[in-house]
Amino acid sequence: MKNVLLFLLGVVGGFVAAHFMTKDPRGNELLASIDARISDFTDTLAGAYHAEVARDTTD
Repeated sequence: MKNVLLFLLGVVGGFVAAHFMTKDPRGNELLASIDARISDFTDTLAGAYHAEVARDTTD
């Protein structure tokens, strides 16, 4: 139960920190940069997955 409470406090703390970071222009740029990197990464994974599925269906 203690671990669940600590996890929830960490999640809430992260949301609060992100909220304050978006109010600062430098923090907003940092979060936008992180978001762009995550989007690039997930797009690459999705492309690789779709290529693999297409390759498997042609075999």
